Amino acid sequence: MHWHTTHHRIDLSQPRVMGIVNVTPDSFSDGGAHATTDAALAHCETLLREGADILDVGGESTRPGAPRLDDAEEIARVLPVLRGARGLGVPLSVDTRKPAVMRAALDAGADIVNDIGALQAPGALDAVAAHPGCGLCLMHMQGEPGSMQQAPHYAGDVVAEVGAFLAERAAAAMARGIARERIVLDPGIGFGKRVEHNLALLARQHELLVLGFPLLAGWSRKSTLGTLTGRAVGDRLVVSVAAALAAVERGARIVRVHDVAATVDALKVWRAAGLGPASRG
Repeated sequence: MHWHTTHHRIDLSQPRVMGIVNVTPDSFSDGGAHATTDAALAHCETLLREGADILDVGGESTRPGAPRLDDAEEIARVLPVLRGARGLGVPLSVDTRKPAVMRAALDAGADIVNDIGALQAPGALDAVAAHPGCGLCLMHMQGEPGSMQQAPHYAGDVVAEVGAFLAERAAAAMARGIARERIVLDPGIGFGKRVEHNLALLARQHELLVLGFPLLAGWSRKSTLGTLTGRAVGDRLVVSVAAALAAVERGARIVRVHDVAATVDALKVWRAAGLGPASRG
């Protein structure tokens, strides 16, 4: 299994680690730490030394209650980082839901569009469909970041509802000529979901695999982990790694994380213990 992107064909026979690069002053976990271009590029290099396979650059916070950023400001934040990171030899993802940012990032050399809105914004599907080969990650989110955690509610089975949504969005992308091999799906842990919803998606993650696409899991430092353990956001390294391993064990092929070194080390032990797909085969 491979993920086809603009400049890379990412081998997913082993789980891959996507390192988070927040070029924002207000991210829920590391807001302001990498808000300048120089700081963000230094962080990119650190994540690569720690073993990141993919870098995910985002200019707009999507934490609960976050204000919406205008296109020009988001572009001004992410483009210098994407341009500066092009020579690092690693797939570059842009974390955005705005068509204008998608187009600008792809023109600047981004390999992947990672959209929490699953290309539902007017013009978003057009922006990606017009590109000949970029990778795409489609995520499920109920509501908008500003209000999504106020009263998340699912009428029936959250796993079935998330699966149906992701299947529909993948079909919409493929109907516009986006090849299946370019698409990855993300159940959207913490995006319009209560603790019980997130845990159901993890426990029954295998049910999403039947859709036939690689899965990306983003558990890093999420509030559900804080609820389960009582740990503050800055003290969730161990529980984030545990959640990432649980997601990989249940079939996730990419984990999106803040703590790259710890996650990479944990995956090395996981494989050495005979738990990885190569060891099983």
